[in-house]
Amino acid sequence: MTCLLGLDLGTTGAKAVVIDETGRVVSRATEEYPLIVPRPGWSEQDAGGWWKASAKVVQTAVASAKIDPGDIGGIGLTGQMHGLVLLDGQGNVLRNPILWNDQRTAEQCAWITEKLGGEREIIRLTCNPVLAGFTAPKLIWVRQNEPRVYSRAKKMLLPKDFIRFKLTGVYATEVSDASGTSLFDVRRRKWSDEVIEELDVPRAMLPDVCESTIITGEVSPGASSNTGLKAGTPVVGGGGDQAAGAVGNGVVRPEVISATIGTSGVVFAHTDEVKVDPEGRLHTFCHAVPGKWHVMGVMLSAGGSMRWFRDKLGSQEVQTARERSIDPYDLLTQEASKVPPGSEGLLFLPYLSGERTPHKDPDARGVFFGISLRTGKGHLTRAIMEGVAFGMRDSLEIMRSMGVPVAQVRASGGGARSELWRQIQSDVYGVELRVMEAEEGPAFGSALIAAVGVGTYGSVEEACDKAVRTSGVVKPVPENVELYNRHYQMYTDLYQALRLSFKELAKLV
Repeated sequence: MTCLLGLDLGTTGAKAVVIDETGRVVSRATEEYPLIVPRPGWSEQDAGGWWKASAKVVQTAVASAKIDPGDIGGIGLTGQMHGLVLLDGQGNVLRNPILWNDQRTAEQCAWITEKLGGEREIIRLTCNPVLAGFTAPKLIWVRQNEPRVYSRAKKMLLPKDFIRFKLTGVYATEVSDASGTSLFDVRRRKWSDEVIEELDVPRAMLPDVCESTIITGEVSPGASSNTGLKAGTPVVGGGGDQAAGAVGNGVVRPEVISATIGTSGVVFAHTDEVKVDPEGRLHTFCHAVPGKWHVMGVMLSAGGSMRWFRDKLGSQEVQTARERSIDPYDLLTQEASKVPPGSEGLLFLPYLSGERTPHKDPDARGVFFGISLRTGKGHLTRAIMEGVAFGMRDSLEIMRSMGVPVAQVRASGGGARSELWRQIQSDVYGVELRVMEAEEGPAFGSALIAAVGVGTYGSVEEACDKAVRTSGVVKPVPENVELYNRHYQMYTDLYQALRLSFKELAKLV
């Protein structure tokens, strides 16, 4: 039996899945690693810890599948995007990688934007504004603040591509991950010579870039001894976590959108051609489907809003759930299900960590609006679920304004596990919601990409048609759609009414 391996280098840990040729998940394994926070707002990890965890989950997943390592026909890589890994000429890591959620580079973002002629020009060159999470500002920060480290740097890699290097000895990336560096010409699917030259980044520092389904190398004898994989096993390009996750959800054609509610919330749409929001509210990246692109909106506190509520105000539910060996979220949503749609006029703005899409406002904050004497914990819980769905709808509305069709939404992440939250999403979005069978997300998608790379399937679309399955359908309730349309308008008005107050509040704390 020929199997495929997907390896996901996430922020909290590494995950490996083994699938067979039909897309059935045969085994899975996870291994956590810590976050390093040298200063408030900084976020790093140990690259050596990445490699140890990756090797361990690969060994565990293959062993759990009860197959010979030689039965692995190909490996696909995915993982957290935007991180900066710097290597010297011998392939040694020079400093802890700086992660996607690190916020130290505000000055460098402003410098790059000015250097390249303003935000409109940088969007023309790379299809996206420069954000603190992206890779180029991190590289410039190291150059300005750690010149001795920078002077020794010969190669720059993204996180998953460091694992590729450890597996194969090859310096390479692929188009979907490279799109989030602010050094990449997303339209032409290649490094931007103009940006690289203007920022004085050595071209030799950047890895070769290919389409996601291309075989980039083979497992080396050294990596074989570390992972238990057979030397010579092909390693395919793979994709950034969101692009690979979209493949795992079958979002590889127009009109099908994915809505993923994890800690953050991501709305992802496939496009056959480049579509750019002129205001830079959505990301426009290359898709893991060769020759295709995607647009993506990101809200910062989606499932994170529910976790905040559980941790800060749900101690009773947490204790009861522990005694009954159930999930405390189930108890919270049971109370929320007793509250009618619209939460009897209670609205929640889910800006607990500021917001990215659509506002790009770090000063925005969470708000409950419309509290009355009838308001109880169930109202608060349901208002949070509705507010997050409104925040996800923000991205859908921008997509619609750009001419991106939205006919069906495929739900994944923690928000897809709740029957109530699934119905709220369908009603707020006003479209049919499909729930995915596989919960392995990016790891599953990267395994499918590997299957295409080694010839198991002829295309990513074929792989998704044959391997991606849904487990249920939720249809919008017409009267709820009408109600939520009115509430959504008030939701959007609230931010505009409070925008300047958020700025003033930021000065007081």
